Amino acid sequence: MNRISSLALGLFLTLYTVVAMTWAQSTPTIYVIAGPGTSLTAAEIKEVFLGDKTFSASTRLIPIDNLAIRDGFWAKVLGVNAAKYESIWTKKAFRDALNPPKTLDNDNAVLDYVKRTAGAVGYVTTAPAGVTVVGKF
Repeated sequence: MNRISSLALGLFLTLYTVVAMTWAQSTPTIYVIAGPGTSLTAAEIKEVFLGDKTFSASTRLIPIDNLAIRDGFWAKVLGVNAAKYESIWTKKAFRDALNPPKTLDNDNAVLDYVKRTAGAVGYVTTAPAGVTVVGKF
């Protein structure tokens, strides 16, 4: 490897590290919430938002995406980016006739929906009252 390639690689790795650390520090705490009586493990939360788990006991689960923080949720909790998430749901729609999660605009909209909808599971950035926190990431 020549000197210029080594310098470019070193610069790239340094820049990548700084950006990754900044992103990790700026990502807010994400609270996954559900209505009363719904209990999920961390693995089940991922399954709900990827369409692999649709019921908890006899209650149909309804995942809700939060537009304000969904990219961070997808990366931090589900371990996928937007393209992968959309690909997963496109396959689910054709293969299993499942619809992707409904998307609401912000924490307040998600919190209100979860409070009034049995089986709803969403995520917010502030510790909420009146719902069950089933995960904190």
